[in-house]
Amino acid sequence: MRAQLWRRDASRHRGRWFRPVFRSAIGTAAAATVIIAIATSPIRADSAKTRTDPLDTEHLFGFIEGADIGSKGEREIVIDTTLRAAKSTGSLANTATELEFKYTAFENFRISAAAALAYYDIAGVTGISDARRAAVQSLSFDARVRLLDRSQAPFGLTLSVAPHWGLVDETSGVRTDHFGTEIQLLADRELAPDRLVGAINLIFANDRARLLASDGIEQESLLGAGAALAAQVMPGLWLGGEARYLRDYSGAALNVFSGQAVYVGPTLYARLGRKAFVSAAWDIQIRGRAIAAPGALDLANFERHQAKLRFGFAF
Repeated sequence: MRAQLWRRDASRHRGRWFRPVFRSAIGTAAAATVIIAIATSPIRADSAKTRTDPLDTEHLFGFIEGADIGSKGEREIVIDTTLRAAKSTGSLANTATELEFKYTAFENFRISAAAALAYYDIAGVTGISDARRAAVQSLSFDARVRLLDRSQAPFGLTLSVAPHWGLVDETSGVRTDHFGTEIQLLADRELAPDRLVGAINLIFANDRARLLASDGIEQESLLGAGAALAAQVMPGLWLGGEARYLRDYSGAALNVFSGQAVYVGPTLYARLGRKAFVSAAWDIQIRGRAIAAPGALDLANFERHQAKLRFGFAF
C-alpha cells in the first residue's frame, strides 16, 4: 500500500534473511559500481558545464526528496527501484520497480503517472504465505505545486498529492484492491551554494484495502518526518545522509497508534552528463517500538532495511 512506501517490518535473525538481501544487494552494488565508473568520465569532461547547470534537488538524496519540480515544459522519465528486506522470522526480500513519466505543465505545477512491478521472495515468515513471484503492484498519479521557489525565497517549498490504486499487497504480494493518498510537504535550502543542500519532508498517507480472499476491509495511515544533507564532493557527485521518523496507525485518520521507527542511512547522487542522473540510498532501522511486540525495534509494522536505486533522464 502507498503508506508502506516509507516502512514495514524488521529482523532479529541475520542468517534467515541474509541470502535474499545479499542477492539483491549484489545487484544494487554492481549497478552502482558501473554507474559511478561511467559517471566520473562525463563529470570530468563536462565539469565546466556541470558547474553552470541549475541544481535539481528533487532526487539529490534518497527517500527524502527536494522541492524542485523542473522548468516549464520539462519532461522526465524516472526508473525507481526499492528493496525492502527483513522480518522477525524467516526470510523476505521484496523489490519494486516503478516507471514514472513527469511533465511540468506550468512554471510551478507538475503532474506525473507511474506503474510499479514487484518481485516477492518470501519463505518462513510468520503470518505471510511463502511466495516467489512477480506481480503488477500499483498505478499512481502525482500532482506537485511549488509554493516557494528557492531562487526567490529563503527556501524551496512544494506540496505533493499522490493518489494510487494497488493490485497486490506491497509486503506479501497477496491480491487486494486498495486505494489511498500520500500527501507530502517538501522543503529544501542551499546551505552553501553548489556545495551543501539540506531538505526536510513531512508526510501523511492513508490506505483502504479489501482482501479479495476474505473480502475483509483494512485501513491504515502513516505520519512521518525526515531530514537530509548532501554535499558536492566533486563536480556532479554528491554524498550525504538522511534520517526519517515514522509512526504507523490503524484506521484511515491516525486512529490507533501501532508503532514507530527511526531510519538512518547514506545517500549518493551523480550527474550523467547534463540530462541524466543516478541516485542511491540504503536506510537501516536503528530504533523502534511496536505496541504488539516489545523490543528495541518495531518488528510488527516496519522492516529493518530499505534500499533505493533511481535513474532519471530529462528531455
